[in-house]
Amino acid sequence: MTEPLEISLTLDAENCQQKASLLLAERSQLSQAKIKDAMQKGAVWLIRGGDKKRLRRASKSLKAGDRLELNYNPQLLEQSVAEPNLIDDAGDYSIWFKPYGLSCQGSRWGDFASINRWVELNLAQLTNTPQRPAFLVHRLDRATSGLMLLAHSKKAAHLFSEMFRKGEMDKRYQAIVSGDFSVFPQNHPVSLPVNDKQAHSVFSLLEKNAQHSLLDVKLLTGRKHQIRQHLAALGYPIVGDRLYGQAQHQTRDLQLQSVSLRFSCPLQHKLMTYQVADHLKLRL
Repeated sequence: MTEPLEISLTLDAENCQQKASLLLAERSQLSQAKIKDAMQKGAVWLIRGGDKKRLRRASKSLKAGDRLELNYNPQLLEQSVAEPNLIDDAGDYSIWFKPYGLSCQGSRWGDFASINRWVELNLAQLTNTPQRPAFLVHRLDRATSGLMLLAHSKKAAHLFSEMFRKGEMDKRYQAIVSGDFSVFPQNHPVSLPVNDKQAHSVFSLLEKNAQHSLLDVKLLTGRKHQIRQHLAALGYPIVGDRLYGQAQHQTRDLQLQSVSLRFSCPLQHKLMTYQVADHLKLRL
């Protein structure tokens, strides 16, 4: 099977005694092995009352009235996952370098290709520690590389989410754009709405060559695609930006990277600074 498959199955008093993998295999004509693989990768959902969660265990007890949903896309489920690099494990949170192509959240088709799920499955082995949950407290686009903070407790998730929401996290980005950005002064402010919301960025030139400029970027707000939209509006699209740049001329990955995080840790009560290693930074 190569085409995506979507199945919804409501259980009754008779079939709720069977395993979810068997029920979905019979309905989909897929093997139980493929159904179990899809479960592990987050493509199967259990809806019980108003609660909807990913179902990962074929042995989970089911009830009459439960609904199973299978969102099976073989091409997505067979894709390889770009692996993040661990920068620091601080216990209640960790810092990672997210490569280009790794998502920050799953979809109804699965979550195995997202950074938080990858970390949940691999952090324990990497650090020889007990398994911990991984909570997203901020996001990077799939096409953006760089530093990310993941929380490993609900308390840490709440504290760091509030810091990002209130702008108490000093986040710096770098971007390579087409053109000579030296026509603008250093610390050039841009205030243009993004998706009908106020958005503020500050851009400074770091380096340039005959065709491109390397910029330092400071975000004062955190709108989706804010940097990409602001630079495109200035007439300096980010190299590799197939959405806001000139798609037919883009042959490189998106040249946008989160390069530093600086914050007063709400748990350890000390100033923490993280920077991308030189060998991972963008180059003109």
